[in-house]
Amino acid sequence: MEAIRPDKHYTYADYYGWDDGKRYELIDGTAYLMEPAPLWEHQDIGSILNTLLGVFLMGKPGKVFHAPFDVRLNADAGDDTVLQPDLAVFCDRSKLSGTGCVGAPDMVIEILSPTTASRDKVLKFNWYLQAGVREYWIVDPEAKSIQACYLNHGGYDVKVYAGVDEVPVRVLEGCVIDLAKVFV
Repeated sequence: MEAIRPDKHYTYADYYGWDDGKRYELIDGTAYLMEPAPLWEHQDIGSILNTLLGVFLMGKPGKVFHAPFDVRLNADAGDDTVLQPDLAVFCDRSKLSGTGCVGAPDMVIEILSPTTASRDKVLKFNWYLQAGVREYWIVDPEAKSIQACYLNHGGYDVKVYAGVDEVPVRVLEGCVIDLAKVFV
């Protein structure tokens, strides 16, 4: 396999063929190496959120998936962006395909890590907004907070939750996440 180069433009076809044992995200054709393994707090928060959402969705048509899971936001255009969110929720199963999805999830959750925080807050934020992800949560393990971004008329309304707040999952009517269970 040819070495991944920062000056080369890649597509999903390139990405899908990489077999060097490493995980990447592809944003606007640029390959970003994923960290080998997140901190245990990151893993714990992701596991708790996955469980809470999964239990809520049991017996319902929606599904929640955790990384690695290919989210191809522009598959119909250049197909040069493949994201690996920590969690992705789908109300519409028709978007699911192979190792991920084609199109925007209804909800995405990114848990901040020191090496990926700026990418999650800026690059991915803009991609999720542009793609029409209806709900985007940025979870900060250090601050023990969730920045919930709710799509509204082409922009995100942002609300920050912390402490013992309960966070409504607007794409899943009736679902509320108790932060006291998440940040333990």
